[in-house]
Amino acid sequence: PSNVSNLFTYKSNKLLKMVFGRIRDAIQGKPTLEGPSILPNYFPVQPKGCESHAEKLFKCLATDATAKARDMEAAGLHKSYFPGVAVKATDEYAAKKVEQVIKSGENVDSLPQPGDNPLDECRDLIAYYKRCCDRELKKKHNWILTEPYRVQEEYRYKKS
Repeated sequence: PSNVSNLFTYKSNKLLKMVFGRIRDAIQGKPTLEGPSILPNYFPVQPKGCESHAEKLFKCLATDATAKARDMEAAGLHKSYFPGVAVKATDEYAAKKVEQVIKSGENVDSLPQPGDNPLDECRDLIAYYKRCCDRELKKKHNWILTEPYRVQEEYRYKKS
């Protein structure tokens, strides 16, 4: 009987923590990101307790943000990953269309603009993910996700 009551107490405490966590999130309101939209250093971890936020963010990155990044690449508005490399449009028609819209001063939200950040499409989801992970990664059962890992020597690239 004591084992059953201990199990019941454990599960009820866990449920209470989960319920109070959701209530706390509702009271705190919508999280906001300060500065530009960037992914946190611990991305793409998926700690226990943040599965729903992580899945929504991963889905947004795979669809909306990727589509925006591809549109920017087609129009030649993306930034180079390497210094000294000139960026050019992959689709000349798209580049001309965006250039015409910019010159005319129209504001067309569907077309990419210079200086756009593809991660802005997922800004709210990044904020929710960051708030949840900042809270959950401090818990003991998620510590392993923050530990650096060592690659065994036989799997490293050979130095020539």
